[in-house]
Amino acid sequence: MRPLLPARAACALALTLTGCASSLSADNGVASKAPAQIVASARAAAAGAATVHVAGSIVREGEPISLDMEFVADKGGEGRITLGGLSFQLIGFDRLLYIKGGSAFDSHVAGPAAARLLRGRWLRGPAASGALASLAWLTGMRRLIDAALASHGTLARGATTTVDGQKAVGVTDPADGGTLYVASTGAPYPLEIVTSATDGEKITFNKWNQPVTLEAPAKVVDIHQLQSAR
Repeated sequence: MRPLLPARAACALALTLTGCASSLSADNGVASKAPAQIVASARAAAAGAATVHVAGSIVREGEPISLDMEFVADKGGEGRITLGGLSFQLIGFDRLLYIKGGSAFDSHVAGPAAARLLRGRWLRGPAASGALASLAWLTGMRRLIDAALASHGTLARGATTTVDGQKAVGVTDPADGGTLYVASTGAPYPLEIVTSATDGEKITFNKWNQPVTLEAPAKVVDIHQLQSAR
């Protein structure tokens, strides 16, 4: 039987794959840097990424928010949000926001009468202004990561560990008790943020640069139609 690849080609492919694996597992040097430099490296790596998946729970202005979102840099994001006890799907794309929830969500947003328009449909509104604009930051990859990596005091280097099977170094912000874990092999991407506070805040970053497709949904009700129906 003829080999699928000539011997030389097979050898070259094996060397290429080995080289790729080595680059992913190679120490990137961040663990030996000062804490502020580790965070700066994580910011720079995140800024150069095309996509990311972000999931977990955060607190903003005293309000707990659960999210499971995929982002495309400079384009938008999509996923599921739980805010104020209500869960809904959220898409930010082409300067517009789209939200879709169940009947309880529809009644809360639109009121009982206008909620009939939303059954099985997405509510659409501008991202820059109007009733939905306060959700826009949850669909922006850069804004969300910048907010997550913001520090409030003198940083301290934490322990080295593994996060989801990847080697990482911790950086602690004593002001809020939060610890950022940054990949210490491959690109120094942020991997996880946890806090020791009673709110149990935790957020993970993974699937860096994996394909994500964003598109506007079908069956849409514009927010102006909803306001007119009230």
